[in-house]
Amino acid sequence: MIVLSGEQGKERYMAAVGLPSVQEDRSVRLTKRELEVLALVVEGKSSKDVADALYVSKRTVDFHLANIYDKLQVSNRVQAFRRATRLGLIPLESALSDK
Repeated sequence: MIVLSGEQGKERYMAAVGLPSVQEDRSVRLTKRELEVLALVVEGKSSKDVADALYVSKRTVDFHLANIYDKLQVSNRVQAFRRATRLGLIPLESALSDK
């Protein structure tokens, strides 16, 4: 078994858990609405459910999700949750709590 440390180890780990190779950037900023969408998605809601909850169209929710994915440099909801949690954009505790 080869153990890598530093940047090379970090890159290998990120690839192993399905996250694209990017430099960790804590200056990522999501809008208030993007954070609302992400919070509802983390709860397991579909785009349609999020749209109904926020009184917008599903297309608008999908637009916000595309912006979120672009800003976080991810390609799906699970990766967005992981990256946003790691960056401190959404607290892990609130994402795991029962509602």
